[in-house]
Amino acid sequence: MHLDVLNPATEEIVATVPAASAQEVDAAVARARAAFPAWRDVAPGDRARLLRAFAEKVDVHAEELAVLEVREAGHPIAQARWEAANLRDVLHYYAGAPERLTGLQIPVPGGVDVTFKEPLGVVAVIVPWNFPMPVLGWGVAPALAAGNTVIVKPAEWTPLTALRVAELALEAGLPEGVLQVVPGEGPVAGRRLADHPDVRKIVFTGSTRVGKELMAACAPDVKRLTLELGGKSANIVYADADLERAAATAPYAVFENAGQDCCARSRILVQRDVYDRFLALLEPAVSGLVVGDPGDEKTEIGPLISAAHLARVRSYVPDDAPVAFRGEAPDGPGFWYPPTVLATPDFRSVRAWHEEVFGPVVTVAPFTDESEAIALANDTPYGLSGSIWTRDIGRALRTARAVQAGNLSVNSHSSVRYWTPFGGYKQSGLGRELGPDALDAFTETKNVFLNTEP
Repeated sequence: MHLDVLNPATEEIVATVPAASAQEVDAAVARARAAFPAWRDVAPGDRARLLRAFAEKVDVHAEELAVLEVREAGHPIAQARWEAANLRDVLHYYAGAPERLTGLQIPVPGGVDVTFKEPLGVVAVIVPWNFPMPVLGWGVAPALAAGNTVIVKPAEWTPLTALRVAELALEAGLPEGVLQVVPGEGPVAGRRLADHPDVRKIVFTGSTRVGKELMAACAPDVKRLTLELGGKSANIVYADADLERAAATAPYAVFENAGQDCCARSRILVQRDVYDRFLALLEPAVSGLVVGDPGDEKTEIGPLISAAHLARVRSYVPDDAPVAFRGEAPDGPGFWYPPTVLATPDFRSVRAWHEEVFGPVVTVAPFTDESEAIALANDTPYGLSGSIWTRDIGRALRTARAVQAGNLSVNSHSSVRYWTPFGGYKQSGLGRELGPDALDAFTETKNVFLNTEP
């Protein structure tokens, strides 16, 4: 069996990749398990040097990787270059971890107590199609740094960058079996990784539905699990905010990557006193977005990933939907959908208000006061990210503490920095990635007591 990789901007097949069977996954796990003892025992400084060499290989081949991302995912070339650079930077960041992965000495009576951070073993990283390179790095880099061996299962639609990154790892000197990529279908390759008793941890980024299925699959072996799932995030704009800046940046907070982002601020909450003014400022910001050829340096937004996903996004904007205004999108081949703004006083009746569209559709809703803004922001089973726009620092902090989300920003739309933890509340996920705490997700803490009594 094989996977056809389509360019979503042209609908042309750009590559055909063999799809791993369950037996081939088993063989990869066996290789990873065999490679684990030697990789675990690599001296911290040497493991750090190998990760730095890996990062440098990615840097040298960054343009090649970015072009692959354009071809398989339809990402604008500027965004794809950022993604390759992010992979490089995350590898460099965690290259500093092996020499700093320290335990504790805990005062106890009658002896000395120490703790050790020990690797889990074989880790599987299941990567989504919306950000193939960065999300790969967020799982692979800390797992390798902690001494685990890693198997990556890329999304069916976007395996090309993962396969090339694995080749670069070997070129950088990582031993055979330490980092492998097994392209394949989720119900086959992904499910076998979840079921395999020698896989000690699953890292998954994707839909909440599949995340729940993976939790159930991991339960019999009490397999460790990190989940980064869906979102329905709010962009809260108070009346005292810098409205011009808030409106100018709001489109990028939801439409970047064609809205295919679990952190997308797909609900804009605007205080009623400035609601009409904000919409008037938002319209030219949306119409000014450059949607088109991903290879063009000026392009800001590319196509959706597939015909099936395009149909799904369209279903959220039926003919009677309260469309306030739209941006532009190309005609002809490709899975294009224009940035679309929905606005109505009866916003609760809009399906796109409640569900994760995962496309370039945003709903704008009014609120009266701080308490209503918080209630609306929390009225969702998700809790991943969000933004708060206000000049009142007290209100900013109160709102940030009250909104049930793992990643919030004030007067900006930043969700992910590799120096800081990333993850969600409620059905947006389980555990945290990135930052110094990510290593805890890839290690076990061993406690050892040494009796010093005669």
